[in-house]
Amino acid sequence: MTETNDMMTFSDFSLEAKLLEGIAAIGFDKPTPIQQAAIPIIVDGKDMIGSAQTGTGKTAAFVIPTLNRIMQMPQTPKVKALIITPTRELALQIDQTIEGLGYFTGVSSLPIYGGNNKMDWDRQIAAIKNGVDIIVATPGRLLMHLSLGYLDFSETEMVILDEADKMLDMGFYTDILRIVKELPEERQALMFSATMPPRMRELARKILKKGATEINFKMSKPAENIHQEIFYVEEQDKLALLAEIMKTQKVESMIIFAPSRIKADAIHANLVKLGYGAKVIHSDKTQDERQLMLLQFKNKQYPILVATDILSRGIDIDSLTHVLNFDVPHDPEDYVHRIGRTARAGESGTAITFISPKEMFRFRPIEQFLGKTLEKYMLSAEGIVPYVLQPRTERPPQSRPPQNKEQKPQNRPPQSRPPQNREQKPPEPKAQNRPPHPIPLNPNKPPKQLTMNAPIPEIAPKREFRKRPPKKE
Repeated sequence: MTETNDMMTFSDFSLEAKLLEGIAAIGFDKPTPIQQAAIPIIVDGKDMIGSAQTGTGKTAAFVIPTLNRIMQMPQTPKVKALIITPTRELALQIDQTIEGLGYFTGVSSLPIYGGNNKMDWDRQIAAIKNGVDIIVATPGRLLMHLSLGYLDFSETEMVILDEADKMLDMGFYTDILRIVKELPEERQALMFSATMPPRMRELARKILKKGATEINFKMSKPAENIHQEIFYVEEQDKLALLAEIMKTQKVESMIIFAPSRIKADAIHANLVKLGYGAKVIHSDKTQDERQLMLLQFKNKQYPILVATDILSRGIDIDSLTHVLNFDVPHDPEDYVHRIGRTARAGESGTAITFISPKEMFRFRPIEQFLGKTLEKYMLSAEGIVPYVLQPRTERPPQSRPPQNKEQKPQNRPPQSRPPQNREQKPPEPKAQNRPPHPIPLNPNKPPKQLTMNAPIPEIAPKREFRKRPPKKE
């Protein structure tokens, strides 16, 4: 755990004056622990890998020193820094952070992400050809631009992987290595992640230089002002339980995390049928639709947003009162990231999780990480009631007759068997009582008997066909 100084300010990092002006305009007062540890290392030009959870100021921890370094470089139209993110929403949010912090610096940035909008594609190509300082991109769309040959990374001095563990989960391992090969060897590489799995360290060994600095802020437990409610429910009753929760609780703004697009659409359809204002966002939606839905939800135009795991990290939504996990997350880190969407800035919030009988084994590690047993509820005919674990009923022992261990076995006389005659002849076949033949036999004509010496019938000789003589011309 890295030590922090509560008296430190952004002026202690020797940043450019215009950058400090933008930091003050955003409203940043004091650096967070991850910012205190990361900014000096990045300013010194060292490679670094950092682990910190969502909501700790991780984005500003690499955006601020990146802007400071680009301000000190000569102005050219080529790309100077590359930031790779797993999702479109996170790319847009980082681009907005760069725009806010670098408002007075003159540093330009461009978000590159997928979608079917031709206007966005043309705009990206035009911005790249005209020149941009920072590119914030998702791996797939960035590779498409690279394959066309107009993207030049010859002057790129910084590459940053944000939410690197999430990109590995999404299968971008090979794409990241392909992108990094296009960068100059003399570069500064930074990696930020919420978790540190073994494959993450393998990627770090291929990208970072030897002796790279590692900072690790252990994942803290959820805030005390998050009220966590756990519901035991059968899988087929989850939608009914969701409807009951919407009736009994005052929901101002809620995100429902669904495990798949199919379940997200089913939850959304059920909420709309019940008359609630809700939208659904997942990878099947276009980028314009997703961006519009997210903006409308932030502006309180509808109270419920059903989403897959794309919103669990890096998306900042203020005044979120409820978070609901329709299924149990696969690990404690994902659970903390999801419920961390609520109860921000000192406000209170509610985190609800549905647990089916098949998912109980996944929730035990979460309680072990939290260090406590959470109160659990269930849906009954009377409504939502506390869940009471029924004790196991043990079967009464079966009554068996007492056994006398000292009782000796009885000496029974050997059974007499008749002597076996090994030379005994096989039994004669029994006469079969067959019915009379339906056709009477002629007594004067004996039946035919087939013998091995019977004459073989002659085979007719093969017929020869004469050829027709050739026609005379």
